[in-house]
Amino acid sequence: MRIITLFFFLFPFLGFSQTVCSLESRERFDAVVADLSGKDLSEKSIQELVLEIGKSFIGTPYVEKTLELPGDEKLAINLTGLDCTTYLETVVTLARIAKQGELTFEAYEKELEKLRYQDGVRKDYSSRLHYFSDWIFQNQEKGIVTDITAEIGGTLYPNQPTFMSENPKFYPQLSNPEFVQAIKVDEAAIAKRTYYFIPKTEIQKHEQNIQSGDLIAITTTIKNLDIVHVGFAVEQAGRIHLMHASTGSMKVEISEKPLSEYLAGNRSQSGIMVCRLLE
Repeated sequence: MRIITLFFFLFPFLGFSQTVCSLESRERFDAVVADLSGKDLSEKSIQELVLEIGKSFIGTPYVEKTLELPGDEKLAINLTGLDCTTYLETVVTLARIAKQGELTFEAYEKELEKLRYQDGVRKDYSSRLHYFSDWIFQNQEKGIVTDITAEIGGTLYPNQPTFMSENPKFYPQLSNPEFVQAIKVDEAAIAKRTYYFIPKTEIQKHEQNIQSGDLIAITTTIKNLDIVHVGFAVEQAGRIHLMHASTGSMKVEISEKPLSEYLAGNRSQSGIMVCRLLE
């Protein structure tokens, strides 16, 4: 796997930081926006937009660590290589600006920053929402999503992630002890909250309450992690499947197996959290 770095445009944002986007990613963005601009989106829900935009990325290569750039924290935009989280953020951000009728790169920058960072403001590495359960909580506070897991049959999920602070060697930016301390503060805040999940043995029983376009976060049996994979729910032949950037096929795809069967074969995956985007 390699990150395409041949060409970079630097776009100033808020006067103190940078957006990094390759020429190929900018061209991909412009193509997606041009396609959306030619359609009547006024009657489409945010869920429908997520499905349409998400499917347009099927086949896009899986590329990890595209956000891990050296130096000060930058707003990294990569539409040509996606991991599970950047795929989800890319699709949600595009759907939101389409819904708002603001299909510009500047609007995309603003919405992506709002989604990706604590309080919607990019400051430094530690201000990024590194744990996806924190991403869910904070984006619910921002009015972007609502966590519906409890209301559709979820049970309490013990959630005390400490992986990042315990393993700074895996994160170059955590060579800065101030960032490690900030991550510890975030981990402590997450541990104090109440989270719910649907165990994988119960997903099929509750999947009639999951809608296409819902955000799916896969929980884990690994004690110091919270979420190990994310994607979107897609209904096919009466069953819920997962649309995601897959490490199996190394590309964006819709899972061949229904979601419950997809999780059944992985011991480290314990269940799911389900979020719904707000209009």
